[in-house]
Amino acid sequence: MQSRVLCLGGGAGGPSARRVRLLLRQVLGGGAAAARSGRLEVRALHGSGDTVTIGDVSFKLKTPKNPELVPQNYMTDSLAQSVVHHLRWIMQKDLLGQDVFLIGPPGPLRRSIAMQYLELTKREVEYIALSRDTTETDLKQRREIRDGSAFYLDQCAVRAATEGRILVLEGLEKAERNVLPVLNNLLENREMQLEDGRFLMSAERYDKLLQDHTKSELDAWKIVRVSEDFRVIALGLPVPKYSGNPLDPPLRSRFQARDVYHLPFKDHLQLLYSIGSNISTERISQLLSFATTLSSQESSTLGLPDFPLDSLSAAVQILNSFPMMSVQHVIDRLYPYNVFLGKEGKTAVKDVLKRFELQDSKNHFHPRKITKVESSHGNKPFQADVTVQIGEKEVTFQVPAGTGLLRKHPRSDTFIRTSSHNQLLAEMMQSHMVKDMCLIGGKGCGKTVIAKEFADILGYSIEPIMLYQDMTARDLLQQRYTLPNGDTAWRPSPLVTAALEGKLVILDGIHRINPGTLSVLQRLIHDRELTLYDGTRLLREDRYQNLKEELHISDEKLQERSIFPIHPSFRIVVLAEPPVIGSSAQQWLGPEFLTLFLFHHVRSLSRREEMKVIKEMIPNVPNVAVEQLLSLTHKLRETNDSTAQSLASSLSTRQLLRICRRLSQHPDESLYYAVNKACLSRFLPNLARSALHKNLQDSGIETSPDDVKKLEEKDYTCEINNGILKIGSVKMPVYNSSEKMKVPDVLFYENAQHMMVMEDMLKDFLLGEHLLLVGNQGVGKNKIVDRFLHLLNRPREYLQLHRDTTVQSLTLQPSVKDGLITYEDSPLVKAVKFGHILVIDEADKAPTNVTCILKTLVESGEMVLSDGRRIVANHAHVEGRENVIVIHPDFRMIVLANRPGFPFLGNDFFGTLGDIFSCHAVDNPKPESELAMLRQYGPDVPEPILQKLVAAFGELRSLADQGTINYPYSTREVVNIVKHLQKFPTEGLANVVRNVFDFDSYNNEMREILINVLHKHGIPIGAKPTNVQLAKELPLPDHKFMGYWKVNQPGNAQQKLLCPTETQKIDVKGPVYLNIQGFPLERHEARSLNFTEELAFWTLPLGEINIVCDATVTKEEEAENVLYVTTCNPVSLYFMNISSKSGYFVDLYDLFPRTVGSVWQPFVTAAPLGNPLKGQVVLHEEESNVVLLLDTNNGTLRRLLLTPDGQESPKRTAWWGSKEEMSNYKMCREFSHKNWLVFYKEAGNRLIVLDVLEGQTHTISLPINLKSVFLAAEDRWLLVENETNQKFLLTKRAHVEAEDSEVCQLYALSEEPADMGFGLTTASELCVPHAVSSDQLSSENLSAAVGQKISSPNRIFADEQSYATIVVGFPDLLSPSEVYSWKRNSSLSRKRAPPSDSFYYGTRRKTGAAKQTNCVTLLASNQIARILAPGDVPLKDIYPKDVTPPQAAGYLEVTDLNSKKIKYIPIPSSQSLSPYTSWLSQISDADALLAPLGQVGLVTVDLGGGVRLWETGLDSLQRSLQDWRNMIGQEDGRPVQVTVQRDSGLDVSSPKHGKVDPDNMPHVGGNTWAGGTGGRDTAGLGGKGGPYRLDAGHTVYQVSQAEKDAVPEDVKRAAREMAEKAFKQRLKEIQMSEYDASTYERFSGAVRRQVQSLRVILDNLQAKGKERQWLRHQAVGELDDAKIIDGLTGEKAIYKRRGEHEPQPGSPQQKPKRLRLVVDVSGSMYRFNGVDGRLERSMEAVCMVMEALENYEHKFKYDIVGHSGDGFNIALVGSDKVPKNNKQRLEILKIMHAHAQFCMSGDHTLEGTEHAIREIAKEEADEYFVIVLSDANLERYGIEPSKFAEALTTDSQVNAFAIFIGSLGDQADRLQRTLPAGRSFIAMDTKEIPQILQQIFTSTMLSSA
Repeated sequence: MQSRVLCLGGGAGGPSARRVRLLLRQVLGGGAAAARSGRLEVRALHGSGDTVTIGDVSFKLKTPKNPELVPQNYMTDSLAQSVVHHLRWIMQKDLLGQDVFLIGPPGPLRRSIAMQYLELTKREVEYIALSRDTTETDLKQRREIRDGSAFYLDQCAVRAATEGRILVLEGLEKAERNVLPVLNNLLENREMQLEDGRFLMSAERYDKLLQDHTKSELDAWKIVRVSEDFRVIALGLPVPKYSGNPLDPPLRSRFQARDVYHLPFKDHLQLLYSIGSNISTERISQLLSFATTLSSQESSTLGLPDFPLDSLSAAVQILNSFPMMSVQHVIDRLYPYNVFLGKEGKTAVKDVLKRFELQDSKNHFHPRKITKVESSHGNKPFQADVTVQIGEKEVTFQVPAGTGLLRKHPRSDTFIRTSSHNQLLAEMMQSHMVKDMCLIGGKGCGKTVIAKEFADILGYSIEPIMLYQDMTARDLLQQRYTLPNGDTAWRPSPLVTAALEGKLVILDGIHRINPGTLSVLQRLIHDRELTLYDGTRLLREDRYQNLKEELHISDEKLQERSIFPIHPSFRIVVLAEPPVIGSSAQQWLGPEFLTLFLFHHVRSLSRREEMKVIKEMIPNVPNVAVEQLLSLTHKLRETNDSTAQSLASSLSTRQLLRICRRLSQHPDESLYYAVNKACLSRFLPNLARSALHKNLQDSGIETSPDDVKKLEEKDYTCEINNGILKIGSVKMPVYNSSEKMKVPDVLFYENAQHMMVMEDMLKDFLLGEHLLLVGNQGVGKNKIVDRFLHLLNRPREYLQLHRDTTVQSLTLQPSVKDGLITYEDSPLVKAVKFGHILVIDEADKAPTNVTCILKTLVESGEMVLSDGRRIVANHAHVEGRENVIVIHPDFRMIVLANRPGFPFLGNDFFGTLGDIFSCHAVDNPKPESELAMLRQYGPDVPEPILQKLVAAFGELRSLADQGTINYPYSTREVVNIVKHLQKFPTEGLANVVRNVFDFDSYNNEMREILINVLHKHGIPIGAKPTNVQLAKELPLPDHKFMGYWKVNQPGNAQQKLLCPTETQKIDVKGPVYLNIQGFPLERHEARSLNFTEELAFWTLPLGEINIVCDATVTKEEEAENVLYVTTCNPVSLYFMNISSKSGYFVDLYDLFPRTVGSVWQPFVTAAPLGNPLKGQVVLHEEESNVVLLLDTNNGTLRRLLLTPDGQESPKRTAWWGSKEEMSNYKMCREFSHKNWLVFYKEAGNRLIVLDVLEGQTHTISLPINLKSVFLAAEDRWLLVENETNQKFLLTKRAHVEAEDSEVCQLYALSEEPADMGFGLTTASELCVPHAVSSDQLSSENLSAAVGQKISSPNRIFADEQSYATIVVGFPDLLSPSEVYSWKRNSSLSRKRAPPSDSFYYGTRRKTGAAKQTNCVTLLASNQIARILAPGDVPLKDIYPKDVTPPQAAGYLEVTDLNSKKIKYIPIPSSQSLSPYTSWLSQISDADALLAPLGQVGLVTVDLGGGVRLWETGLDSLQRSLQDWRNMIGQEDGRPVQVTVQRDSGLDVSSPKHGKVDPDNMPHVGGNTWAGGTGGRDTAGLGGKGGPYRLDAGHTVYQVSQAEKDAVPEDVKRAAREMAEKAFKQRLKEIQMSEYDASTYERFSGAVRRQVQSLRVILDNLQAKGKERQWLRHQAVGELDDAKIIDGLTGEKAIYKRRGEHEPQPGSPQQKPKRLRLVVDVSGSMYRFNGVDGRLERSMEAVCMVMEALENYEHKFKYDIVGHSGDGFNIALVGSDKVPKNNKQRLEILKIMHAHAQFCMSGDHTLEGTEHAIREIAKEEADEYFVIVLSDANLERYGIEPSKFAEALTTDSQVNAFAIFIGSLGDQADRLQRTLPAGRSFIAMDTKEIPQILQQIFTSTMLSSA
């Protein structure tokens, strides 16, 4: 008997060798612990009964029945001693008949030991890799169908048990919880009940039974013997150290365990020495020491994943070929710590590297590039010789090559070589020599392209496989299908066919797939062996050859036995995105994964390389643009700010190429626009958007208003001419389609904005891009796409995605016909086949792991369908392969998605797949476009209604963008409203808008905002038709005939006065250019709830102390009127179009500085000029007589010098000097629209006529001193003499020509009173008119006024004694003019308010007459309007006794001569009035000024800047009231009747009255009674054929609708009392006084809206987090498409249902987000609180945080600290003691307040920030936020803003934000420029603080949603 010693083991070393301390001592101290344990040896004794002996244990061999199932080639020439020990232990257990469990760290060692044992003992193996998809059918029995009947096939466990094989179960921790217990009984008692009725029984019991029964009896009982050789070897990882399901206790108790740790240090070293003969032993031992250190216990407590020790041999192999290469570089490939470790981890690894002197990248080399590739000579097929340059040397080595031809020349047209890619390819070649590899890199950085290039170099054909999250192990390996005869069969997956054919498999997106699924590939990657579901085995090439030689059987025979060789050149390249460091999600790059591959990090290109790539790919792209684009991208990529990183990810290389491709086609396009489009900036959260904007500015990419204008003015039309479609400026031929019925045809109204989007889409479409349209709901995405395809005439396939979309349903719909499974093509496949356009709608509703399969389709044009067909892009790949669909060249995808984020909370389609599409943001149309569109939807809807709708919705949308409201109102809603109004015009707008807004009717905060906005734009929602509140009308006293005005004829020479004139050129100084600033007008429509005379109001942004001194309106048609308002402290001019959204403002302070010392109070009036000088305005300062001409179109200002002989400067008297009033200059502007004005000085005797067009002045010298001048007509002026009030008439030629400076004539007017009879005359004082009309009343108005038919020239004027006076015949007729007057009871000037009257500032205003008379004549409506001070108004007549009159700035007195009524309309007093009361009183008697607007309107401007528009004319009021009532709609309380017209079939006999029921009961039908309802022939309501309608009073009892709707008063009262009682009760519970409650309410009420909207968002996020997933393999639920065949065969667990997903075993707990609010409670906060309320705002902000996060403590742990002069860490709220109720919250607010009041001065903003960031990062949390509130004037405390910027960004994990309360002037802006974008806010207005906080919350919460 000859015995052969197989192997002598190397050294050993007990288990203690594992401990790191010893280990390091061994490593450094030279193996003092030499092998003490005796060496074991393995002997095989051959002979009749062969035995194998290991040490002292022997095992008798048996001859295997199926020798091909015995593992081959696992034994190595020298076994390490530790392995021999393991084998001996397994043999002991085998002899005992026990099942074993080899437990240990990840890696192939345990499997190879098991296989070595089986090879040694010649046992057949049944191997199964368990995964999360394994079910009991995979272990016991699976049904298959043969010839129409189903029967059972034994699976591995049953086969092993009956045939006496060894069952190897790998990956027990992967299987789902309740799968493995099916094996319990088999393991323990070797018994098992099978599905087909058989029963497995252990050998002893079976043999016992055999003694009593025959074998045939047992067979009839279906009892099967379990072989006594059956054993189970389980391989598993220790859980909990690694992730997975822990072992089930009953299962665990049935195994014997053995810890198989990595090879001991000595053994491993020996092994590596033998591989790396070219490398110094020292470097190998350093490498191994490093690796062992990193897989020690200590390192795992640091959170470092184990180092893949098993891959070291691969690394040493590479180093052996490249001894000059740096070891550190190789370590990076085994353990890419830079990619998956955080900061601490990286430093730990670097320290260990240093310790073992492995940081040798300085003095060693990296591979540079591949220099040549050629097929290797000799007999080895599929090998290539590759030469790589490393350092200065070149090294040639052999690698596997593909089955195709090698590429001879290394250049390619589509791949641009850059140095970093050359290096990467060279490194990949090295790895390719030894192992499969994994490329890690961000999206769009070129992983796929590099992998393809790599494959091309080596002549590989590629098999791309897109991985997705729900992928099962079956999808990876084999799928079931049915044969034509109905039999079930298995179809190998692309991965398996690639392995057999020797392709390069690209597994794209391994980070998405579940690690439990991936485990089925471990054996393929480590050992190149694979067992498939149908029992097929794939073997490594050498093992297969070995088997063939040993057994002497042919390939065919082996293939019959389902054994196939794996092609030697088969390789896997895996693509993955880098793991998110520090995220709570499972890290995909775990210890198990590290053992599988060598890793290469694909970095994004450097700027220079990216430039080169772009230039070579797109030669004609404009250079400047590329420079700017790259500087922006790299700036974003280099910052460590998460916002910038997310922006950078949407500017990947792929996206940059797309932008450049487009720029090269359309060089005139703005880069600003392109970047915003690529980042979809329209839908970014506010923070990110501002960050992007700032970065764009820094890179010099800007947009100017001109560009925007150009875009808007471009002609956007579309037309089709001879088959060419032109949209805007882009052309494309129209498609000829055979499938006409698939071309969409849609109702589409063109508008500029949608045409712009379509032009944009067409540009990208022509470039061959697939399109992605993102927008809110209802903005017309579908319409645009359908219209687009309609214009192009392209047929469309439509797919709507939803929550339950699966990858299968995207591609194929399986169904069963006659027992055969057939697949219906989905729209996607049809579109690919026939070249249609695939429109994918609602792409964000489907899980992103489903939609990501679109990537391979778009990118590489490849996709494998579940029925085995594949889609390929180019014809070249097709030759001779069946089941291939070539992508039609016309196929395109257009994807539609809602915008990411709240309130849609879809999946972020744009984030995952955005950069493979060309993105277009679709927004609601701009107001003009939207109006144009609505006009087409509602041609009969009145224009003002459309405008109101557009304006109101525009504002709601902007509120939604700011985050004030959650729902983004869209065009769809407006269109629906307009359609309704079009069809039912009588229904009121106020009712119809409720169709949209009733959704919000239960949310009070939201409703309040909505109603405010709608009212602001004049949509009277909630108004009743009866709410008409017009002013009370009082009767006008009768008019009296007052006498005549006689023009004294030139009979006596003394009366005819000639006045000489002289003409001069004007001296013009200037121009100076002034800055015109715009400001937005918050215009509110006043007729929202009530109908009043007031039309609209808005407020000018005046300062606190500014005073309005003049208001005037241009005289043009209604629409275009411009209002000019001048103010005098400081002097400035405001002007705005009455109907527009914005106003303008010119500051004139430099021209009229306030003089200190003398009381000079400038008073400026304005006169707007008319055509051709439209837009120019003359300003006149009354005291200094300065005349300025300002052009408001461009801001040029010129000064006009009227008197050439030097300015008569007013004598400046000291303010205590002379008491007399100085006389002022006045300007008459009645004809300013004709471009001439008249100036005169009070008590002067000259008139200066300024003709602005001619540039001349005419000075008229008069013989009288003037008091006032009225231009009654262009050529006739009424003058009033100064002391006597005598009136004169001055006549002149209409236009004074310069040549004959002709003389004007002056006539004296005498007023002759009417003769009263009895010789009495009514003596009257002469009084000065306040206003004289410069035109006449129409004859109807005149006749109505005087009460007799009369037609004559006339003028109307008003003075202090009369309401109105009409002079008939004046000024054109020189005959005496009749004077009619409506007298006041008492003259205005005499009236004195009693001192008790407190309408004023204490007492009556001072006596000097006011400068503005505020009297206006409205000729068209026959009215005179003036503003009176409240003291001049008969308040007792207007208001009832018990009503207190409102606080009013004054009253509009409107005298109507048509209806002979007076009304007094109160003008609401202004919000703020300047404290200079005496100055105010000089300007006007009341606090408001008046100007006419157009023909019938009025404008009042109160002195605080409030502008109001009024409508007083009766006709126009009636029209407006009608419109207003129409908008409310006709709900007039009439009951609505339901009538059904039915033909009752009975003929109508003669109509009759019918009987009258004496009791008058209600009757319905029956043809008998009168006054019934619905009868025939009798009189009644709603019947048929009765003679007349008779209502017997049954429905007369009618309550008005409003009364019905109203709740009875006592019910309301009861409700109120109940609420109050509950409130008091609650206060009592928390011991809070009512005073405290009201104090708290002050803070809480101010932020209620923000709190509400934050809580809505938090709720939604919570709900989204609880979204349920599909659970598979269920016994009930919906049929799982993937298991249709299993259903045919009759299996049970073929359903799937939605359920809560068990968290993945080992995945970390969801940690809360951690928030720290750092508030400023320093003294300055208290000090300046009075100025801008900053302390109160901060308290509101704190209150908001506390209220919003109440009850979300598990999601958000927050605490609040303060900083002040006392210190930087003043605790206010601890994270463990958050306030629970209002009282506790108020306490905190009080502490803040008190601290600010009593603390030291000083500032600790910087320290507070640093401390908060440091402290917070120490806690465990999902995300960290620090928000700092400060009013720090950093510069004052000498803190550099850059320091503060550093403080904010010290820790990249912590999102830190700073909010500065600005009272800093421009310092705030400077500060913001230095601080990181999106991280700092300046709240110039403290009201913004809560808003800003809300913004921060929303954008950050959504980022992590």
